This record gives sequence, structure tokens and C-alpha cells, in this order.
Amino acid sequence: MKPNAILITLFFLLLHLHAAGLAAAPVNSSPGRPTPGQAALSSGSQGIAEAVFLNDLVEEALRNNRDIRAAQRKYEASRQRPSQSSTLPDPMLSFSSNNIGNPVPITTLGEEDMSMTGFDLMQELPFPGKLLLKGKMAQKDADSDWHGYRGVELQVVSEVKQAFYRLRFVHQTLDVVEKNKDLLDKFARIAEARYAVGKAIQQDVLRAQVELTALEKKRIELEQQRGSLEAKIVSLLNRPPESPLGRPADSPKTTLAVSLDELYQAVRSQAPVLGQEQAMIEKNTYALDLARKDYYPDFAVGAGWFSRGGLRDLWSLRFDVKVPLYFWRKQRSAVAESAHTLEQSRREYEATTQTLHYRIKDDYLMAKASEQLMELYSQAIIPQTTLALESAMASYQVGTLDFLSLLTNFQQLLDYEVEYHKEFAGFQEALVRLEATSGRRLLE
Repeated sequence: MKPNAILITLFFLLLHLHAAGLAAAPVNSSPGRPTPGQAALSSGSQGIAEAVFLNDLVEEALRNNRDIRAAQRKYEASRQRPSQSSTLPDPMLSFSSNNIGNPVPITTLGEEDMSMTGFDLMQELPFPGKLLLKGKMAQKDADSDWHGYRGVELQVVSEVKQAFYRLRFVHQTLDVVEKNKDLLDKFARIAEARYAVGKAIQQDVLRAQVELTALEKKRIELEQQRGSLEAKIVSLLNRPPESPLGRPADSPKTTLAVSLDELYQAVRSQAPVLGQEQAMIEKNTYALDLARKDYYPDFAVGAGWFSRGGLRDLWSLRFDVKVPLYFWRKQRSAVAESAHTLEQSRREYEATTQTLHYRIKDDYLMAKASEQLMELYSQAIIPQTTLALESAMASYQVGTLDFLSLLTNFQQLLDYEVEYHKEFAGFQEALVRLEATSGRRLLE
């Protein structure tokens, strides 16, 4: 057999094998974690790499992420404030010495009736209910910080998951590019051999070289994206900057099993940002009640004991009242300010609710569209394109189709495989964003 015939035979054999592999590629037939042998393998040019699992990364981020730890400390600090705010002011203990005819303390004690030395104890007493309201306001601040802490956890987990799925898409695309590059290199050699014997035109050779160059450009771009995504995940996990990160493990396709109304309900009951807004509404309600109570006076009570030397001791009792004399300038304005602040917090709650509803619906529609596109690619487009490639291969074999048309059919199949993986990643990322917005778990 002539060398040119051998190359052509090899060419068609490779095309048949590759087309068969692509047709089955989108179907994930082994859900769950791979076996240890499978976990150590990474296809394409990426060689051998240890598989990393999403749940492991999430657990590590929850343990080590600095933003989460900072939010936790903020919440722990705010938990200490309610008891401080609801406790009476510290009493004031004072010492005094009165002397008649001599500035030196105690020197005339017992000699003069008005000379005395002793102690006063004074305790401020806010109007009943004020301390209780201050304690409730501090508790609502703590509640807000708890929701903020939970929101930071959800946001960090969301960022880890989205980076994980993007990184997995990059790895899958690199695999496709590598397979494409290997086959195109073989196609280029076949085109050169056919051109050498006058059975192909120079344009076939040049087009194959152009496609190889374009694939190398794509590979460089993907490598840059992979490095950036790995750096982001490492940062979120609080690892050293140059820590290695393996290849994201494959996972089975999930489904969006909740309705839009269920997600809206989850937002209202579980979204951390709305929890913070609700805590602020309740705090400002207590602040308005406190401002109204400032119309009532605060008190102070005190008692004292004084020694007069050999004379009888002197006892004193004191009762002070703080008179809100300038209420039309101070208390009335404070009530108006608190009322406006309360109304502001209510409007902010409504605005945030509308924003979250928009984000929920937007991501829900994205997830539904990606789910439908995945089904379309795996059940229709890729199988149909595979048949078209096989037909083009047969036509090229008998000389009724040019090399560029065959190459176009082959490239379409590879592009559709990349699009399938892109939609898979987009679907998973949309679910992750829905989790972070609604506070409801959607991915296991």
C-alpha cells in the first residue's frame, strides 16, 4: 500500500474514533466521586493531577477564610453589648472634708460644729423602661451582625463554588483543545501528503496551519484563566499563594427542583441581607420608643455619712431630677429624627426585597435556559453534528467534499462540546448564586 493511502486510512480511522468519543462525551455515566485510580488521572496535556472535591474546598473555606473569621469576631463582640447597655450607670462615690478656719483637712474635726469629713454615694436612675429599650437595641445590633456573619459565609461559599465550576470548565475546554490540536496536526500532515501528490490544494495545508495557531492561542488564554481561578480559590481558602490545586473532580448533573415561588419565600425567610434589614427596622422601632421616653425625667439618688469628730455623725439623703426643660428643641427633634430613620429602614427593606426578587428570577431563568440547552446539546445537536461529520468523512473519501468543509464539520462538533460544558458550568453557577441570594441549599 502506498504511503499516501496509509495516511488517508489512518486519517479516517482517527476521525471515526474521535467522533464516537465526542458523541458520548457529554453524558456523565458515573455520578459521585471517582475511584482512587480515576481521581489521579487528568486527561489531555494536563498530565497527572490529584482531583479536588467541592465539599472539601467549602469546608476548608469555612474553617480558614479570613473574612468569615472577621465576621464571626464582629458578631461575638456585639453579643457582649446588650448586658452593658441595659445595666445601670456606675454609682459615684465621693469623699469630702469641710473645715472651719483651717484649709488642712480634718484639723478642726471635733472642734467646730460645721467641720466634717465623710462620703457620698450617688446612683443615676434612668426613667423606667429606658434601659430595657437600650438593651433591646443592642440585641438587634447583635442580631444584625449574626445575619451579616451568615451572609459572609454564604458569599464566600458562593465564590468558592463558582470558581470551582469555572475552573472545571477551563480544564474540560483544555481537554477539548488538546484533542483538537492533536487531530488537526495529523490532518495537516495528511493535507501536506495529499498536496505533495497533487490531490489537494495548498489552501488545505494553510488552513490547517491557521487552525493550529488559533488553537495554541486558545490554549494560552485558557492557561491564564486556569491560573487566575486557582489563585482565587487559594486566596479564599487562606492558603499560601503558591499552593498547588488539583483538577476539580467531575460531578453528576443536578436539576433545579424548586419553583420560583419557593425561592421567593426562601428569600423572605432566610436571606441574610433581609435579616439584617429586619433587625435594623426593629432596632429603629425601639429607638423611636426611647426618644419618646426622653420626654420623661431621669433621676439620681444619693446618701452620705459625715464624721464630726467627737460630735454626733451627720447623715444626708439626696434625690435629683433631670428636667427636660428644652423639650421643644431637643426631645421633639429627636423623636422626629427617629421616626424618619425608622421609615428609611422600612423603605430600604422594601428596596432590598425587590432587588433580591429580581436577582432570584434572573438567575432562575438563566438556570432553566442552561438546563434546556444542555438537554438540546446532548440529545440533539451533538448527535446530529456527529452524523454530519460522518457523512462529510464519507464524501471526502470519494472526493465529493473538499478538505475545508470536512474541517468545518469537525470544528463544529468540538465547538458544540465546549458549549455543552459551558452551559453545564453556567447552570451550576446560577444555582450557586440562587443559594447565596435565597439562603436555601440547592446543591448537595
